[in-house]
Formats: sequence, structure tokens, C-alpha cells
Amino acid sequence: MAKRVTARDVAKTLDISTMTVSRALNDKPNVSEITKQKVVETSRRLGYFPNHIAKSLVLRKTDTIGVVVPEITHSFFPGIVSGIEEICYEKGYHLILAHSAEDSEKEHDVIYTLTSKQVDGLLISTAQTVEDYTVYKQIIQRGLPLVFYDRCVKGIGASCVSIDDEDSAKLITEHLIKHGYSPIAHLAGPSRVLIGKMRMDGFKKALIEHKIAIAEELIIEAGLQETDGYRAMQKIFSLPESSWPRAVVAVNDPAAFGAMKSIYEKGLKIPEDIAIVGFSDDIRAQLMPSPLTTIRQNAYEVGKRAVDKLISIIEGENVAIEDIIIKGELIIRKSCGCR
Repeated sequence: MAKRVTARDVAKTLDISTMTVSRALNDKPNVSEITKQKVVETSRRLGYFPNHIAKSLVLRKTDTIGVVVPEITHSFFPGIVSGIEEICYEKGYHLILAHSAEDSEKEHDVIYTLTSKQVDGLLISTAQTVEDYTVYKQIIQRGLPLVFYDRCVKGIGASCVSIDDEDSAKLITEHLIKHGYSPIAHLAGPSRVLIGKMRMDGFKKALIEHKIAIAEELIIEAGLQETDGYRAMQKIFSLPESSWPRAVVAVNDPAAFGAMKSIYEKGLKIPEDIAIVGFSDDIRAQLMPSPLTTIRQNAYEVGKRAVDKLISIIEGENVAIEDIIIKGELIIRKSCGCR
């Protein structure tokens, strides 16, 4: 078995003390830049890897952040992770990514795993099946920094970074109203998930402000995946044809994709027979047979702002509880009848 390279080997090669090696690798100010560069280069050449576990035990800090992602098929979340990773790299933090797969029990398990690895803080976007907030409250009570992103839990003492869901849903619904579409259906997200509630509120607010009656039978609470949108649209098609909507607002793009499949299977055209809009500007939105009108969410900015807030809490710079809202942008394509 090959001998493990130690700091002493690096020190001996450079004829300096092991303390100088340690100071150089930790970027301490009392070591010259030339010495730091030599120590880094020699460490890499010899294959020396500092024992960060031992260091973390002494400092009680691992420079590691845990990120819980609810799903990875939707391009929005990889965009968020890219933003998180950039800030982590700039500020010297490492990232541990965990996938809850939209399941509350799995989310609980991955949170337990991340906390057992002594992460310095957590970034969480809740799974759509979450109903019990106990685990989040326990995290906060034990003093572990926590920031929610995109899908948030309000009123329990944690900051949140999200899109202006209600205003954006209102904006895209009004776009359909101004084109004369009526009635308008809504494929809603789960009401227990905040984005589901906020986007439904925005949809209803647009109808109310434009004095349009809300047809409750055309509001179908589904989920956030393509299969959910497909099933929700099938429920609408089970109504008498005279009750079918002229346009549909989906809670997000994947739900819209599923609904579009159902519409095409019915032999209908988009937007000639039914217009449809989504939310999130998934990478597939512009590739649909009728490119999807949607709300573009700046996922990259959400990730950057969320981890920046978390690190400021970890380092004691800004521990105030904040709701950080990032504006969405209406992206108009053919699915709403626009050129």
C-alpha cells in the first residue's frame, strides 16, 4: 500500500515548517504569496490532501452547504443549482446536493443525512407532498441556518428567495383576458405548496379585477409534473363540451406540456381551439409544436441570492429573516395566439 502523503512531507520538500504549510494552505496573511504558491504547487505534485475533517472538528465549521432539490427533470432547478454553485465556489464553500424526488419522506431522510454530515447550512425547496413542517422547525430551533428557495414555508422563522408568483400568474392570465379568451381554466398546483396557492391567487385576482366570473369547475388542483397536467386536462374534457375552456393557465410548464398532449389527443389545435400558457420557461417550451407562452423565472439569480443569504447567516453578517422576491418576465410565443 502506498504511503499517505502528509503536511510533513510537503514541509520537508520545501525545507519549511509544517506550521507554515498549514498557514499557507489556509491562506493566512503571515505567509508570503510566493511561499503560498510553492506550498500549493508542491502539495498537488506530491498528492497531499489536507484533512478538512480534522479542521472542521476544531473550528466547528465544515464550509459545506446542503441543498435539497425536489426534482431534476425540470430545467428550472438545474439553473438554480448553477447559481448556488457559482457563489459557493467564489466564497470557498462546498456543495452537497440531495434529491427529494417530490416525496416528503425522502426529503426528511435527505435532510437528516445532510445534517448528520455537519453542513453549515441548508437550502431547501419543499417537495410537493410536504404537509408537516416539523422537521424545518427543528432545524431552526437547533440553530442551523436554513433558507428556502422557490417553494417556501412562511411564518416559521426562515428566509425565502422566490419569484413573484402571484403577480406573475396575474400578469399571464391578464394577457389571455386581453386577447378576449373566455372561459379560462386553471391547472393548479397543490394548495399545500406555496407556489400552488400564490399562482392560483394571481389567476383568480386577474379574473376578479376584470369582472370575469370564476368557474370553479375549471380550476383543477393537480400537481407539478407532466402526468398531473395531462390528468387535469382529461378531467376538464370529461365536462360537457359546452363547458370547455377557450384558454388554460397551467401552474408550470411541465403541467402545460401534459395538458398540451391531452389537447392534441382530443384532435384539437393550439391555439385555434384552446390557447394555453405555462410558468417557468422550461427549456422545452419553445420546442413544442405550438411554442409555449410562459413566465420566465431567473433560476440562476434565485440560486445566487438564496446561497448568498444563507452564507451571510452562517457568517453572522445578516441574520435578519427576509422574503427576497425576484421578478418574473412574460415570454410570448404562439400557444396564446400571438405571432
